[in-house]
Amino acid sequence: MKLWQKNLILIVLVVVLAAIPLVICRGAEFGGADGEAESLVFELQPDYEPIFSPLLEPASGEIESLLFALQAAIGSGVVFYCIGYMVGKNKKER
Repeated sequence: MKLWQKNLILIVLVVVLAAIPLVICRGAEFGGADGEAESLVFELQPDYEPIFSPLLEPASGEIESLLFALQAAIGSGVVFYCIGYMVGKNKKER
């Protein structure tokens, strides 16, 4: 099997794995741990006041998810660039 065929199969598997929860849980609200923690804190301490508030509130949950995914992509790009650079530098020294 050629490399591009293996890569294509892996890409299709990733897309299928990402789509399964969306198909199985139609209409479900996918929330994050921050929202769950906030609701639990206010349930346990109704008079709790946050120390600070966000500087910029995204217009919708989709935009917030997009910004989170973008942040994760940029972070992983930086990390893996550094790892690749170190591996390349190490190979060059040998």
